[in-house]
Amino acid sequence: MPAQFIMNLFIAFLWMLLTDEDELHLSTFFAGYLVGIVIVFLMQRFFKKQFYLQRFYYVLKLFFIFNSELFQSAFLVMRHILSPKIDIQPGIFTYKTALKSDWEVTTLSMLLTLTPGSVVMEVSPEGDTLYIHALDIERYKDFLLRSLGKFEKAIMEVTR
Repeated sequence: MPAQFIMNLFIAFLWMLLTDEDELHLSTFFAGYLVGIVIVFLMQRFFKKQFYLQRFYYVLKLFFIFNSELFQSAFLVMRHILSPKIDIQPGIFTYKTALKSDWEVTTLSMLLTLTPGSVVMEVSPEGDTLYIHALDIERYKDFLLRSLGKFEKAIMEVTR
């Protein structure tokens, strides 16, 4: 992927040098960069790796999934806080993850901990099981499992 990016920068710089006659403009460099994206995308099969902007797309997708889950869980916790009677049943459950590397498991743990109503208490020594404390395990365990599945899928798209 670094080779694709360097080639794209080279195409953009070459485009800028060949197009601008009297002085160099950033807008011409940007236009060359867009032309370079198309050229590198068309030459993608020669690199034998995924297109380098595809990972950027997956990072943005993970960001939007996290924000969506954050707002949904914040709304659920806010509903508990504002209700006159606190009717929660906190609990701990385990979740076996399909993620392999330490970075992936840590990212999943942090994303889940940042969403209100859940905290990853511990990760097993093997790194494949998370111990999660939920604010209301009876009602929202399915919601948490769905969130975990979305996070896992998005993290795998970013890292693999």
